[in-house]
Amino acid sequence: MTDRGRKLSVIVPIYKVEDTLDRCIESIVAQKCSGMEIILVDDGSPDRCPAMCDEWALRDSRIRVIHKKNGGLSDARNAGIDAAQGEFLTFVDSDDYLSPLTYHPLVCFLEAHEEVDFVEFPVQEHEGSDKRHLLTFEETVYTDIRHYWHQTEGWRHSYAWNKIYRRQLFQNIRFPRGKVFEDMHTLPLLLAQCRSLATAGTGCYHYTYNRNGITALADAEAYRSLLQAHMKAIQMPALAPDGDERYYLELVNIQIYAHELSGDKPVIPYIRFRSIICMKTILFNIFGIRILCSLNRFMRKFIKRKRQ
Repeated sequence: MTDRGRKLSVIVPIYKVEDTLDRCIESIVAQKCSGMEIILVDDGSPDRCPAMCDEWALRDSRIRVIHKKNGGLSDARNAGIDAAQGEFLTFVDSDDYLSPLTYHPLVCFLEAHEEVDFVEFPVQEHEGSDKRHLLTFEETVYTDIRHYWHQTEGWRHSYAWNKIYRRQLFQNIRFPRGKVFEDMHTLPLLLAQCRSLATAGTGCYHYTYNRNGITALADAEAYRSLLQAHMKAIQMPALAPDGDERYYLELVNIQIYAHELSGDKPVIPYIRFRSIICMKTILFNIFGIRILCSLNRFMRKFIKRKRQ
């Protein structure tokens, strides 16, 4: 396949996923999408994954394998971006998988709409847990990034992998190395470059619950990173929470949890909630974020002592 024939580059970071790797790759190679290349990035995995990647490359000529020193999820994705040759690119985490016929109609849509820089498609969230939930979207093209961010609650699904992007969006953007919740650090930068974007109701990405995954084991440093990403985002005019009290309540919740884990001084700015969404917003209006964080921490310790 010549470079000109490549339409879609699928980037799969791989590290210690022997049990799920075959399922993931099988769901990608089964996609009926012409001009697809699959880039498996072995991020120094210490198990059988490197050999499994090489075996897949022998079975399917669309697969390329990159073996590299372990550098983390962001570094592996970045290596895939650097190697990608498709006009479009997307990501799949190696413990997840795709429904059949997901990519083809979305790539066709992007080819037909040259002004759209990425398209987002449905996700089966937390598959394998009692939090399982289908996140889906209306078929809409957004020329106003603010409208997308707030109407669809884009801050709740800043995932890298349920989107197909024009590769040019990543010309000067890479995932931050050493950061947890790296998707939230990256999506606002991509949105700032977008002319327009679209949401679709077709296809499905299966985001499987992993009790040993990065998100499930998030610690104080992880939530500090997430809060830092949101603090940068709200400084962008298109993403500021002005008037969107749901988004600001999300920031309050992240701040409370980060403070509970770390005891760090609260950093989010004060606004006054105009509507009473929950008891937390009442307390926030009365006391502000510092006292609210302290109250929450005190109550957690009190409840813990009572249970002992």
